[in-house]
Amino acid sequence: MTVPTVNRQVQEMRAGLDPLFGEIGKIIVGQRTIIERLMVGLLVGGHILLEGVPGLAKSLAVRTLARGMQLSFHRIQFTPDLLPADVMGTQIYNPRSGDFTVKKGPVFANIVLADEINRAPAKVQSALLEAMQEKQVTIGDNTYPLEQPFLVLATQNPIEQEGTYPLPEAQVDRFMLKLNITYPNKEEELAILDRMAKVEPDLDVTPIMGWPELLKLRQTIDEIYVDEKIKRYIVDVVHATRTPADYGLDIAPYVQFGASPRATIFLTRAAKAQAFLEGRGYVTPHDIKTIGPDVLRHRIIVTYEAEAEDITAENLLQRILDHLKVP
Repeated sequence: MTVPTVNRQVQEMRAGLDPLFGEIGKIIVGQRTIIERLMVGLLVGGHILLEGVPGLAKSLAVRTLARGMQLSFHRIQFTPDLLPADVMGTQIYNPRSGDFTVKKGPVFANIVLADEINRAPAKVQSALLEAMQEKQVTIGDNTYPLEQPFLVLATQNPIEQEGTYPLPEAQVDRFMLKLNITYPNKEEELAILDRMAKVEPDLDVTPIMGWPELLKLRQTIDEIYVDEKIKRYIVDVVHATRTPADYGLDIAPYVQFGASPRATIFLTRAAKAQAFLEGRGYVTPHDIKTIGPDVLRHRIIVTYEAEAEDITAENLLQRILDHLKVP
């Protein structure tokens, strides 16, 4: 398809998302950027990590999105005593027949909310790795494919809080986006008070679309045009996190590890989804700069020197995006 054809198709299909955003807006006050990022994850099949203190409607936003999309939804409360079998499922022995039957765990759903994921030990968090990457689960000797679409939306409390464990780097890298959720402003909090300060608040959501419609949206996003110069810009951004000196940046002492090749793939897919949400059939450098921090902030591991000087991965990433020449 030509770019003008894709552009027209994107504009038509993007308009179909407005009723969904409207339904979600009946429940969730503000947080428009967060809702759009959740939609990006659904549109391109990328897992999302939400970080923020308790009480910021992280879980409610995920549940509301699942209802609006008519997708099956399971919530797993991660606790220090959780076992991998509690998440993935297990084999149950029947003494009468002498056979084992499989009891599938809550990971078998379209949208899995891993609530407070960093309150469980590493072995439980690692149990999600196969599901997140291969979209399958192995129980005993058998492997079971997961339903499509399959998306893990995990909430995480800030690591400074009591009773939290740092996520393994291999698992963090499998999340396409990491979103930081902040407190609402005064006007938003007043609206939250009016809407939610009831014994039984109205949380009903009218389903707007389902998996067939989402599949069509994904097929359209695959057609969105990415110019060769934009591709090189994406690669330069990722490589600058690994070898900043090659790009004239003096941040090497602050970077312990840069972003993996998975970041290049995720940044391209996320930029396409961002272009779609803005009603365009082509990716611009603005899309990269808009979605880039959410794709890369959890992939840059800073050194102790950076921590001592209170320099975060986001600070380094902003310097990279400000410094690199835009095509």
